[in-house]
Amino acid sequence: MKYRVLSLFPEITDAFFATSIMARAVERGIVEYRSINIRDFALDKHKTCDDAPYGGGAGMLMLPEPLGRALEAAGARNRLNPAAADRGKGPRVIYLSPSGRPFTQAYAGELAAEPELVLLCGRYEGIDQRIIDAYVDDEISVGDYVLSSGEAAALVVIDATYRLVDRVIAPESLAEESFSGGLLEYPQYTRPEIYGMLRVPEVLLSGHHENIRRWRLKKRVEKTLALRPDLIRRGEESDLFDAETRKLIQEAQGER
Repeated sequence: MKYRVLSLFPEITDAFFATSIMARAVERGIVEYRSINIRDFALDKHKTCDDAPYGGGAGMLMLPEPLGRALEAAGARNRLNPAAADRGKGPRVIYLSPSGRPFTQAYAGELAAEPELVLLCGRYEGIDQRIIDAYVDDEISVGDYVLSSGEAAALVVIDATYRLVDRVIAPESLAEESFSGGLLEYPQYTRPEIYGMLRVPEVLLSGHHENIRRWRLKKRVEKTLALRPDLIRRGEESDLFDAETRKLIQEAQGER
């Protein structure tokens, strides 16, 4: 997987690629990263990248010329330019925006299958619409709130996708995470067996693998009903749950 991140403040995302699991993925050649400073493509000596929007209004808007030049340096194709059609499709270009499509685990899985992602980090009031029309494939929102930093949103997308790339994390570690199978993850415990007055559930100490599996599934159902009942409704509507899970949902709903 290749990531190209376009930013006015590339040092924000650079640090992420130099730490923890991501640093190991880069070192092993599983992930490739390049930051592109949009200011390097500004047209004047002051490296100006913003101006007031036409029609008035508060704030500043990022200029199209530096953005377009930076995107083309990242390999993006201007689909409104007939000459660009001869150079192939180009990488998938993502603009992080509160107006975008909601980002989900399923969406992360879709993006993780791409060979290359170009992430455009907005600032101020956003970017000129003509850049979106010409270059952007996906507008993504990481939540129903507004951030001052497109870099923070880009890191959410990067963190959610790179871990799904083959060989970054062991497959068994991903199998029962939150949102897999339409449920949240079960509670987990480690040493010591007794912490204060709280004990690890006996079933986890039993060594009985089938009982542990059923307990974990039951706890996933209970946790999802308590915290994200919308996921239960969605799973039922899409017939996502097997017979065992449906029975546990009915039992948990009856207890509530």
